[in-house]
Amino acid sequence: MKLESVIGLEIHVQLKTKSKMFCSCDNQSEGVAPNTNICPVCTGQPGTLPVLNDSALRWGIKTAMALNCMIPSKTKFDRKNYFYPDLPKGYQISQYDMPIAQNGFFIINVGEKKIKVGIIRAHLEEDAAKLVHPVGSKHSSVDFNRSGTPLLEIVSEPDLREPHEAYVFLKELRLLMRYLDVSDADMEKGHLRCDANISLRPEGDVKLFSKTEIKNLNSFRSVEQALAYEIKRQTKLWSAKKIPKFETTRGWDEKKLETVEQRSKEGEADYRYFPEPDIPPIDLSKDLIERIKARLPELPAQRRIRFKDNYALNDKEIDFIINHKELADFVEGVISELRAWFLAEKPKERGKEFYEQRDKITHLAASWIINKLIKLIYDSKTTIEETKITQENFAEFIKLIWEERINSRNAQEVLKVMFDSGKDPSDIIEEKDLWQLGTTEDIEAVAEKVIMENPIPVKQYKEGKIETLQFLIGQVMKATRGRANPDVVNHVLIHKLK
Repeated sequence: MKLESVIGLEIHVQLKTKSKMFCSCDNQSEGVAPNTNICPVCTGQPGTLPVLNDSALRWGIKTAMALNCMIPSKTKFDRKNYFYPDLPKGYQISQYDMPIAQNGFFIINVGEKKIKVGIIRAHLEEDAAKLVHPVGSKHSSVDFNRSGTPLLEIVSEPDLREPHEAYVFLKELRLLMRYLDVSDADMEKGHLRCDANISLRPEGDVKLFSKTEIKNLNSFRSVEQALAYEIKRQTKLWSAKKIPKFETTRGWDEKKLETVEQRSKEGEADYRYFPEPDIPPIDLSKDLIERIKARLPELPAQRRIRFKDNYALNDKEIDFIINHKELADFVEGVISELRAWFLAEKPKERGKEFYEQRDKITHLAASWIINKLIKLIYDSKTTIEETKITQENFAEFIKLIWEERINSRNAQEVLKVMFDSGKDPSDIIEEKDLWQLGTTEDIEAVAEKVIMENPIPVKQYKEGKIETLQFLIGQVMKATRGRANPDVVNHVLIHKLK
């Protein structure tokens, strides 16, 4: 019997609002001393009352819209009751039967396959505190800085069939959060947390069998690895005719690369949900929803299509650029500058050759950014936002290469100086005297001198050792301090050595 995996995800996204979900405390738990950003509300002191963060509500709705969810006309908050040391009130303010969004979908591309993943619901809630377990200590500590942080929980339909599909889903969701600017969605820092649900069933069957929820997943790769492990484990159970009959929770052991049973999964009844009495139901007016919708930015999927239609870049280049929002902004700024210049240079030309040349300079710019500028950024451990190179200066730099006023070798030296100093490329070229030799006559004079000074390589070339031509080209480039065009040098030498 052939089995297929059925995978669904429950994702918690920390919203990066300025203040917490139900109080005015600074929403910052990283890089600050424990229990610094706290107050009676987020530490659950008796007599305190929660006040809903309006930004968190709007951001939650905005994210739900980007996930193609239906937004109701009314929503409310509920108390989810359970005991744990990181939950000071003994309950969590969450949403149960009237969430801010339901019935959405998110489309991902896995190779050549397009997958439409249903979104069951998205709801807002507050985060718990953080338990700290000092090594060698007999006790644990509680840091309440995280307590009350706004969370958006997104629950998917079990529409994923392979561990890698879950990996792609999470990467695309992280990208969406960053484009919406509602969360940094860094899984390693806890901005995005994921529990994965998985069960098996006979291929072609529509029945859902008892699922296993996997916790302690701290990276996209661990999600993929844990699901792959569970498929093997559950396949053995099916082969032994021990089909899971109860829902269970297992934790991922990063060192052993296996899941470990933790406990039976609670049902909804165990949480004893009831409406939060201190926060009245909220009307979501059509006007509010339309205003939020009107401010939605261009999303990654839309930007991919536009880049493909407008910029003549290949899929690999587009994916690399789009997957870094700030990089995509930088690339667009450079291309915009170049196209404005190109249009000014040829205001009356609109033929096939015009568009071909425009696409070539666009591709040249993208290539230099991806292959050269990004390497400088990675090596310096900075980001595209921190680079000293402006979009205007980079466009000028590409223009100088395009016009062959500087060759590729010297252009790399100029780019490094631009990166370190933020200087204008023309000023750098002038200071270092790197302007490319403009005429064939200039290069011919140097080539003749090189031929006279190197009789043995010249003789070898004429006897059929073609590889010695590269030595002679190198000598010309050395004599011109790299300012000659290598292609022109090659042409001149071949002509003179006939």
